[in-house]
Amino acid sequence: MKIQSQIGIRQFRPRGGFVAQYQDLIREKMIPYQYEVLCDRAPGVEKSHVVQNFINTGRALRGEDAGDGFYGMVFQDSDAAKWLEAAAYSLALHSDPELEKTADALIDHIAAAQDVDGYLNTYYTVKDREKRWENLLEGHELYCAGHMMEAACAYYEATGKRTLLDVMERNAAHIYDVFVQNAHPGYPGHPEVELALIKMYRLTGNEKWLQLSGHFIDIRGVDPDYYRKERLKRTWTVWGSDGRDPEYQQSAAPVRQQKDARGHSVRAMYLYTAMADMASQCGDATLMDACRTLWQSVTARQMYVTGGIGSTVLGEAFSVDYDLPGDTAYAETCASIGLMMFASRMLEWEVKGQYADVMELAFYNTVLSGMQADGQKFFYVNPLEVVPGIADRAKTHRHVKTQRPAWYACACCPPNVARLITSFGMYAYGESADTAYCHLYAQGDVQFKNGVALHCETDYPYGFTVRYQVEKGGRVAVRIPGRVKAFTLTVNGKNTEAPVRDGYVYLRLADGDQVMLVLHEKPRFVYPSPRVPDLTGMVCLMRGPLVYCFEGIDNGGNVVDLLLDPRGEIREERFSDGLVRDTVKLEVGALRMADTEALYTDEAPACTPCKAYAVPYYLWGNRGENQMRVWMGKA
Repeated sequence: MKIQSQIGIRQFRPRGGFVAQYQDLIREKMIPYQYEVLCDRAPGVEKSHVVQNFINTGRALRGEDAGDGFYGMVFQDSDAAKWLEAAAYSLALHSDPELEKTADALIDHIAAAQDVDGYLNTYYTVKDREKRWENLLEGHELYCAGHMMEAACAYYEATGKRTLLDVMERNAAHIYDVFVQNAHPGYPGHPEVELALIKMYRLTGNEKWLQLSGHFIDIRGVDPDYYRKERLKRTWTVWGSDGRDPEYQQSAAPVRQQKDARGHSVRAMYLYTAMADMASQCGDATLMDACRTLWQSVTARQMYVTGGIGSTVLGEAFSVDYDLPGDTAYAETCASIGLMMFASRMLEWEVKGQYADVMELAFYNTVLSGMQADGQKFFYVNPLEVVPGIADRAKTHRHVKTQRPAWYACACCPPNVARLITSFGMYAYGESADTAYCHLYAQGDVQFKNGVALHCETDYPYGFTVRYQVEKGGRVAVRIPGRVKAFTLTVNGKNTEAPVRDGYVYLRLADGDQVMLVLHEKPRFVYPSPRVPDLTGMVCLMRGPLVYCFEGIDNGGNVVDLLLDPRGEIREERFSDGLVRDTVKLEVGALRMADTEALYTDEAPACTPCKAYAVPYYLWGNRGENQMRVWMGKA
């Protein structure tokens, strides 16, 4: 059963610090910029048409001219939903009448695009209403509905306005009628609505939404051949998918029987998140056992050191265990966001540090790498090695970008990053009836429903001291990262010997107590498992939760000819350069191999001792196109 839950968005108030700087960037730059993109007003950016799609759909439903109709991907509506969710979280943190006015206007367009029976999807309503619910494999109707439900819940919690929530309850009622009352045999091709329905159930108390989510979870994979049969019934397709690969959409077996994470990585994460959510909500131990098995499959055998997942471009998918190439890594930004969601739900059933450790790893590396430091360019794919001339020319690397583009035709990642960062406090803190949980270190004020109130101060992830001022006392659990070998924990200046239990220290604190946690951390070399063939003889650098990378701009242009000496000292220095501001650069001893025209030779390369410099991985690519590498050869 559920032990603890995420706090609500209004329970945390950022007060400076690393994460707040990113939240300010999202509010001041990224959310306005992304809305301009959605309205096709951002210069030099690929057409989005998202807002116009809703306007045109409303016109069509009123019997008016639909203008230029629908444009974009079949899931284009979800870009608006994720933008609204990010806007809602931002409004909960900071009042912004203009942003709220903009969001209200978009919601009015969405409401006007809803059909009389509750159906909501601009692609089908404008293009062909007769094809609704015929193509669950590719259609993304339920995926878009799920994201809009999440936005509706967030906007109601942030503003108290229920226009969008009412729209999405009508939409959920329509979906319930189609799939439960009228026994449509299908289930979502792209999971998302399952987790959204649980959110809506918790907000509204309507048991039908929980039942509908459970229906979709339970029916998945019961007929692994469903999507192929569906394809044979229709004469049309979106992308040419034939439904013959049930692993792609996690339908090769019923969810409780699945053992290995396979298929599209984002779909997998959204499904596993819903499974864990449902398990804790309903006390389903069998479903939770499946979640634990899948968690191990992902994090113990298929996760990059950066918290990236999904190693192959073929299907944006998991490959097989230990297949983790760096230069062709897919590691989609959305997949790591999904991994954070999955981890957060696992924490609801069992408070274990391993889940928060992975949340932290994914956030500070792959998720933050997904956007440029100015918040206006974005990575979809997050490789661990880039060599211009190969990455931008080889057909095997077509998905890899050497610089962040301003936008994508498939623009799922930019608004997803925005909604994750603005809701960071909900991942950082959790609560139960008798305990306040500090999963991640986020500076600010947090008020727990059980009465505990804390003020946190920290310069994490660059500094390793975390202070908690106890405004209202009670039982508090503070996470100790699994990587940390030693730490000091004091209460009112006195050392506490409280044991670490499953990655957390539990304290009984009184009003006015002052807690200080010091993590005794230094930069360190990290070594891969010998089971990962791509990483034989390699080593990488980490400092705290931050993975480091070597860029050509700091190392004379090339990094692929460097060999690191892991026996030497690692030196630190504060560093700023252009968009890279106030970070910590690392210096290590290295050898540089001499260049040669010979492709192969029977002579060992001449090597010159040198220094090599590394910056945090999440900041790579902010200073122009150059070589980048995380894993380096050992001298």
